[in-house]
Amino acid sequence: MKALGKIVVLIIAILLIFLLSSNVLFLAEDTSESVQEPGVDMAALWSLSTGFTWIYPGSSTNAEGSTLHNIFLFSNGKPYEDAKEIMQYSYNVTPNICVTVNNNASDRIFGSDMIDDIRQKNWGEGNDRGDAVDASLAEHPPNILGVIESLITGDIRIFPI
Repeated sequence: MKALGKIVVLIIAILLIFLLSSNVLFLAEDTSESVQEPGVDMAALWSLSTGFTWIYPGSSTNAEGSTLHNIFLFSNGKPYEDAKEIMQYSYNVTPNICVTVNNNASDRIFGSDMIDDIRQKNWGEGNDRGDAVDASLAEHPPNILGVIESLITGDIRIFPI
């Protein structure tokens, strides 16, 4: 029984080391235009060493010039592998984990006016997308129960890429 406990602790330690050393790609998928072919309206890279780096999906491309915003429209049908390739090409970073957040999760976690607030601060006030997101996050504190509910309903997904 002690050996089993040591194995479980070792597995947990290995997983924690992997997670702490991983590059995580966050994708905010906008399903308001089309559920079958959503767009990626916001993205961020996170690592323990660099923290969050906001990514503007329309300016992030692969070698062919396809954007992160349109990964669901690529012909190969592997949008998250395409997103990984775009991060490698545009930012020289290879994400290991992907976290997707759809509109339902965003509404649960930040309130239904969060997206409009980001757009107003970005387009309306002329702020950089990252600054607009930071300012909106300061005004819309996250609802932790919304995160848990969204994980259970599948509106937030976490997976290796």
